[in-house]
Amino acid sequence: MTIRFLLRAMFLWLTLGIAAPTYAQQTDPKPLIDALGTADFKQAEALIGQIAATGDPRVVPPLNAFAEGELYVRKSDTLVFMTKPAGANLTLVNPLTGESVGEAPKAAVAKIKVNNNLRRVIRAALGGLTLLSPEKFVRLSAADAVLKAPSAENLQLLETALAKETDAQVRGRMEEARAVSVLASDRSVEEKRAAIQTIANIGGRSVIGILQSASPNLDPMLREDVMSAIIKIESSLALWDYAQNIWYGLSLGSVLLLAAIGLAITFGVMGIINMAHGEMVMIGAYSTFMVQEVIRSHYPGLFDWSLTIALPVAFLVTAAVGLVMERGVIRFLYGRPLETLLATWGISLILQQGVRSIFGPTNREVGNPSWMSGSFSVGYMNFTWNRLWIVCFSLSVFFALLLLLKRSAFGLQMRAVTQNRRMASSMGIRTSWVDAFTFALGSGVAGLAGVALSQIDNVSPNLGQSYIIDSFMVVVFGGVGNLWGTLVGALSLGVLNKFLEPTVGAVLGKILVLVLIILFIQKRPRGLFALKGRAIEA
Repeated sequence: MTIRFLLRAMFLWLTLGIAAPTYAQQTDPKPLIDALGTADFKQAEALIGQIAATGDPRVVPPLNAFAEGELYVRKSDTLVFMTKPAGANLTLVNPLTGESVGEAPKAAVAKIKVNNNLRRVIRAALGGLTLLSPEKFVRLSAADAVLKAPSAENLQLLETALAKETDAQVRGRMEEARAVSVLASDRSVEEKRAAIQTIANIGGRSVIGILQSASPNLDPMLREDVMSAIIKIESSLALWDYAQNIWYGLSLGSVLLLAAIGLAITFGVMGIINMAHGEMVMIGAYSTFMVQEVIRSHYPGLFDWSLTIALPVAFLVTAAVGLVMERGVIRFLYGRPLETLLATWGISLILQQGVRSIFGPTNREVGNPSWMSGSFSVGYMNFTWNRLWIVCFSLSVFFALLLLLKRSAFGLQMRAVTQNRRMASSMGIRTSWVDAFTFALGSGVAGLAGVALSQIDNVSPNLGQSYIIDSFMVVVFGGVGNLWGTLVGALSLGVLNKFLEPTVGAVLGKILVLVLIILFIQKRPRGLFALKGRAIEA
């Protein structure tokens, strides 16, 4: 046993004794670092690649110091050091070991100059040095760094790392980084053509920049491949942009749906042009603000539940305001649309001024719960959590109202009054109370819209004014009093707006939408989905 152990120890000692000098000779980065002291920018760029190619982790501090402009050369012998202040002098620090090697007057050393291009090369080199890290996240970040700043010097290190990589995600990213590095190297035309194909499969706007910058230095026979790859990427990005615009349009449409769905109920059942509907949205937003203020002051641990708590509060507050409006003013003005419009407009001004007097004219902050903060990506599409939740919430409110109208006694009475008020009254339905509770329901739904809008818009006395005109357009376009028409109208107008805005601008886009709706109403005065009923058809 002892003899076997001694033999193994002798073999290991001989192996290390033979291999160590060779390894030190091949990988010692000190001469390369010292050469930075007399190199110009172009030479320094090549030296950085050679320093990184050693794979020695000790070169990370001097490379970082070089990027920050904190690397110095001693004038007497052109050796390179990092430094520390030492009174009137500087302490010279060995860049590889970090050990102090004495002091020198400030005039005896000179700072090695660095520019932005060198900093980019250094970042890529530092990324390459971590390609062999045992941590997956570190390797992935290193491959990303090389991908963003390709360099031929990192190519050999990338191929070494690829040969050892077992994780599929990291391996795929390394192959992409290798492809962009191949274009910057002197590899064969066949390898570069394969690299161009790999880069084309990556996609993305940053890749187009890489291909365009590499194209002038490539063989002329490869430039056609580069152009084909760029066209392929741009076509793919155009499709993603198209899908992104559809999502933005659906997101805007969901906001319009929330703002308009309550108006569709009151307008459809009662025929009331409620110019104060936007103020119901505003009151819902301020109810959310008050709920959050109470939670911040007394129950901070419940902040993530603030919106859940605010929903019933906003609904009840705005429904109560709507009920008071209907019982106090609107019920005396049925059948007089102009007077109703003027009265509700006056009420809207009173509500706005009342909110200004209580809360002030400035915007109020309504925070986002943690589950509505942040964003995520799918391909090249970006989604924010607050918009996604608002879309889901809008559809939930829509289907809840649909269920109420189709499956409840109150919904049956509402539909009866809408289709034939006189017949409904003769059947014993108290139409005046149906009107009152319908108006309260529409106002309450507007309050729910205010809760949602508080997460994406400024909570101010003018909040509702931004949506009242669009809400009327949605209701008229979809069909007065028809919930399905309101849904289709809101989503259609939202998508149309988002496709027009990049082309003609936001203001002109809204004008064009209004013109299109006017032309549409000329052909279909009752909107997309007209209600059926004897009184309506008469």
